[in-house]
Amino acid sequence: MAATANANAKHMMLMMLSASISLLVSSRCASLSAKRLLYNQYPTRSQTLVRSACTGITTDTSKKKKKEKGLAKEKRRTRSLRDGDIHILKDEDDDSSSSSTVMMQQSHIPVMLGEVLDVFSSNLKPLSSFVDCTLGAAGHASAIIQSHPELKLFIGMDVDPLALRMARSRINAAISHSHPHPNFQALTFVKNFRHIRSLLTQVDHISSGVDGILMDLGMSSMQVNNPARGFSVLANGPLDMRMDPQASLKAEDILNSWPDSEVGRILRDYGEERNWRLLQNKIVQARLQGGLHSTGELVDVIRSATLGTKGGRQGWIKTATRVFQALRIAVNDELKTLEDSLHACFDCLAPGGRLAVISFHSLEDRIVKQAFLKIIGEEVRNSIRKVEGGEDEKELWIRQTIQGSNGTILTKRPITPSEKEEGFNRRSRSAKLRVIQKL
Repeated sequence: MAATANANAKHMMLMMLSASISLLVSSRCASLSAKRLLYNQYPTRSQTLVRSACTGITTDTSKKKKKEKGLAKEKRRTRSLRDGDIHILKDEDDDSSSSSTVMMQQSHIPVMLGEVLDVFSSNLKPLSSFVDCTLGAAGHASAIIQSHPELKLFIGMDVDPLALRMARSRINAAISHSHPHPNFQALTFVKNFRHIRSLLTQVDHISSGVDGILMDLGMSSMQVNNPARGFSVLANGPLDMRMDPQASLKAEDILNSWPDSEVGRILRDYGEERNWRLLQNKIVQARLQGGLHSTGELVDVIRSATLGTKGGRQGWIKTATRVFQALRIAVNDELKTLEDSLHACFDCLAPGGRLAVISFHSLEDRIVKQAFLKIIGEEVRNSIRKVEGGEDEKELWIRQTIQGSNGTILTKRPITPSEKEEGFNRRSRSAKLRVIQKL
C-alpha cells in the first residue's frame, strides 16, 4: 500500500509539474517548487509521501545527469577500432637470479600495441629506420622489429639502465624469431629522449632523418612494482622517484628542502590537486617532526589530510596518486623535457616520417596536442579534413586530420584503447595516442 501511495504521489507531482510549473521537470528547482505547491494543497498526513516522491524525482534526475555525462564523455572519445589483441611478453631466455631481474621478468603488456603497429605499418613509406624514445621493456620495439623485415636500423633509448638491459635481451629474441634485413642494426643507448637530435648525429646512414619515432610516456610495470624506486603508492619504499638512477634530485629533497610555496605549486600544477594547500601545510608540519623519508610516511600524511572526505579508501588512494604524479613530474622535469623533445623528434623525421606519442594524463596530452599544432604551422583552423572510412583500407584508424604547412596531424582527436584492452589492462584506461606526419 505504501509503495502504491508513494508511486501515486510521485505521478501526481509529475502531472502538476507539467501542467502548473514553467520549469523543466528534470530540474531540481522544479521538484522543490512542486514540493511547496503540494504541501499547501495536501493535508499533513500526505506530506511524508510528497517528500518521498520529491526525493525520488531528485535522485532519478541526478542518476540521469551522471549517465548523460558519461555518454557525452564516451561520445567525445575516439575509440580504437581494434578488438584489443593481447600481447604479453615474457623474458624466457634470461635465467639471471638477481632480485631486480626477477622483478622485471613479470609479464609485460605494452599499451595500444596493435594501434602502434597500424600507425607504422599502414604508411606508404617503407620503415627502414625507427627510434623508440622510451624503450622500457621493449614491448613495442620487439613487435616493430618482427613486423618490418625491411627495417635496417633500430635505435632504442631509455634513461633506466636496468630496463635497457632487459630490453636488449628481448630485442635479441625478437631478431632471432624474425627475418630481419641483411644489414639490420639494433642500437640501444642509456639516454633521455631530450638528447635525440645530438644522438642521431652520431649514427651513420640517417642524414636524411628517420622514418618512425615512438614515445610511450607511461610508467612501466617493472618500475611501478619495484618499491625501491619509490613510484608505488601501496608499497613502502624510499622517496626516490628518479627515472634516471644517476640523477641527483629525489622526491625526498623536494618534500624536505624546497620552499613551502614551491611544494604547493607542484601539487597544484603537476598533480591538479584541489586540496594542495592543506597537503602543503601537512608536509610542512611533518618537516618539524623529522621530515619525510619513505613513501609510507608520505602516504600517512596524505591519509591524515583526507580524513572525513568522501570516497573512503579509494578517496585517499586517488589523492595519493595525484601527489605521487606531481612529485615524479618535478623530480624528472617531465613536462619541459616533453615539450622540447617533441619539436626535436619532429625535426629528426625524414619526409613522410611519423611521430607517435602515447600519453597518460591530461597535462601530457595537452602539451602533445599544442606542440603538434605549433609544429605543423600557424594557420590550421580551416584545414581540418574528415577521412571517409573507405578512403584507404590500410588507414582505417585515421578519422580526421589537420593539415599544416610543415606536416599533418593524423589524429585530430587522440585514439584511446578499445574497451577490450581496458578490460584486461587497467593501466591502459587513460592512454591517448596522437600521431603527426612530416611533409
